[in-house]
Amino acid sequence: MADHRRRFLGDVAGRVLEIGAGNGLNFSHYPAMVTSVRAVEPEPHLRTSARRAAAQAPVPITVVAGTAEHLPAADDEYDAVVVSLTLCSVADQSRALAEIGRVLRPGGTLHFLEHVRAEGAALRQIQRVVDATFWPLVFGGCHAGRDTVAAIVRSGFTIDRLHHFVFPDSRVQLPTSPHVDGVAIWKGTA
Repeated sequence: MADHRRRFLGDVAGRVLEIGAGNGLNFSHYPAMVTSVRAVEPEPHLRTSARRAAAQAPVPITVVAGTAEHLPAADDEYDAVVVSLTLCSVADQSRALAEIGRVLRPGGTLHFLEHVRAEGAALRQIQRVVDATFWPLVFGGCHAGRDTVAAIVRSGFTIDRLHHFVFPDSRVQLPTSPHVDGVAIWKGTA
């Protein structure tokens, strides 16, 4: 996944808010154009790991507690927001995207790397079944088949770049194999 992380973070610049930072796997991939990162992570153990990763990062990173639905940030504070395998597990995806819009300056960018709803009917049906039964319970609220790209557009963003890929790239696909990475521009109104 490191190559995918490098690609989706390659043109991030300015003041950045990363949501759902986990243990900080993105931190080493931030380019020099980033002036600062505030990384939000709700889980205390992962926050501790992220703080260790932040100490080794090539850009200044501060790790804080918070959730995607209630971001610890002012209106229009950031040039870019980063989400990586996060929008699948937020409790309220629409609310999280509204919060992202709130904290982004008009014209700011949302950089995303997410697993998404499958394009093929058979895998999409499997995603529906696992999402309705055990998947969110076993995998920390993760939903295998969310149509995240459509949700981003509905929330007032314009897709600037979108790349579809399968990960892991194997003959048998998992419910979470379909992925996208991309950039969306915030229009300034929802």
